[in-house]
Amino acid sequence: MAITINIYYRGEGGNAKKFAEEMVSGGIVNDIRAEERNIRYEYFYPMDDKETVLLIDSWKDQRSLDKHHASPMMAKIVELRNKYDLHMRVERYVSDETGIPATDDAFIRK
Repeated sequence: MAITINIYYRGEGGNAKKFAEEMVSGGIVNDIRAEERNIRYEYFYPMDDKETVLLIDSWKDQRSLDKHHASPMMAKIVELRNKYDLHMRVERYVSDETGIPATDDAFIRK
């Protein structure tokens, strides 16, 4: 049962993008991706909102996510969020492990 968390970071004056860039340039993103049982850790920029950055963060299970939250990396992330005065909206999804149904698969161009 994989867990995916969408975190929408919002700031002013391009701060959300600066935060994401510093997460990458500081090596924090690579360190998180190297954590055991991390599936995905990627930033995206919504086309219609220049002050928001979307993080898609996926883990194999809750135990893996809890371990990540207890890691020293979280202090670095919190420090950067505070530095850039970011606010967050969070969505959480749990995979159903059944895959894409054939009725949906018909609409996917491969």
